Amino acid sequence: MEREVKILEFIDLKAQQKRIRDKIEEAIKRVLDHGRYIMGPEVEELEKVLARYVNVKYALTCSSGTDALLLSLMALNIGRGDAVITTPFTFVATAEVISLLGAVPVFVDIDEDTFNMDVGLLPVCYEQAEHKGLRPKCIIPVDIFGLPCEYERIKEFSKEKGLLVVEDAAQSFGAQYNQIRACALGDIGCTSFFPAKPLGCYGDGGAVFTEDDYLIEILKSLRVHGQGRDKYENIRIGLNGRMDTVQAAILLEKIRIFDQEMELRQVVARRYVDLISEYAPEIKTQKVPEGLRSSWAQFTVKFPSRELREKAQRALKENGVPTAVYYPVPLHLQKAFAYLGYKRGDLPVAEETCLKVLSLPMHPYLSEEEQVRVVKLLGDILKKSL
Repeated sequence: MEREVKILEFIDLKAQQKRIRDKIEEAIKRVLDHGRYIMGPEVEELEKVLARYVNVKYALTCSSGTDALLLSLMALNIGRGDAVITTPFTFVATAEVISLLGAVPVFVDIDEDTFNMDVGLLPVCYEQAEHKGLRPKCIIPVDIFGLPCEYERIKEFSKEKGLLVVEDAAQSFGAQYNQIRACALGDIGCTSFFPAKPLGCYGDGGAVFTEDDYLIEILKSLRVHGQGRDKYENIRIGLNGRMDTVQAAILLEKIRIFDQEMELRQVVARRYVDLISEYAPEIKTQKVPEGLRSSWAQFTVKFPSRELREKAQRALKENGVPTAVYYPVPLHLQKAFAYLGYKRGDLPVAEETCLKVLSLPMHPYLSEEEQVRVVKLLGDILKKSL
């Protein structure tokens, strides 16, 4: 007789929904009642709430985290001949928007402990871009898995070279760098409200954050087809990047419990770190430098080898534990970026990391019992294999 395996949730959106479902349904009903499905009152209200939360002057909601990045680069006039320095260890959207505007992504390798961009390599990347006849104009640091990058050093370098900094905080809304919230750490900050993110809606959504009075007006115009005084005056080339009112209404209810959920994420992450050090010390966890607080969008570990990673993933799946590999192929080796001319071995830390990382179940409602189950399975796998 086959044993019954209890399946864990990788990201348990059902538990959160159960907690606030009545409020979510009331919020959606209000939108249905007033019927302003595009740019309704909830959109403006959400923008004020988000700006207060991040402690910046302006927040502009949009249709996705990808469009948040695209709008930001458009507002900063990034285009042909420009180089934008970013990480290869992230989702494709970060480099995709650079290429869409005709600019060139220049990839910098990552730090083996934090998985974020290795800031010490920025001067080399800058020189590489200039050597190719490009104009280095911008850095897009990605706060991978919710952990902010080394923004003090990034800002020092960007100031020295006259570069703009666009913070890709798609995974790090709620995180902090020396008590400054993510999305407020660059010239512009961008985040995503994709359902699996720490603060997620029930569809696509995103936001751009800035202190700049001029930039916010450009962003508002770009978001609605380059609109001028009204929707039939178009003063620049823009896009349709608005957030639906229903998604704004949902986020207004979700953000009410967001701080509580962020604290729960810290508890879950600390428990994982402690359990792994006890039962599976051969596995590396993402290092969080002093003064930083991750939003723990993902809890990602690094195995000693690819073979062990794959063996662990299979065994966890057989025991009802879902996992994911973020990311199996670094961006510089993706077919879409073959035209850039990178080859295997150019960014060795990112390449090795892609072969060895595995993301475990992570959400605010993960119980201690469930975490013990996951980590003990990992420990057993390693004992049999090492």
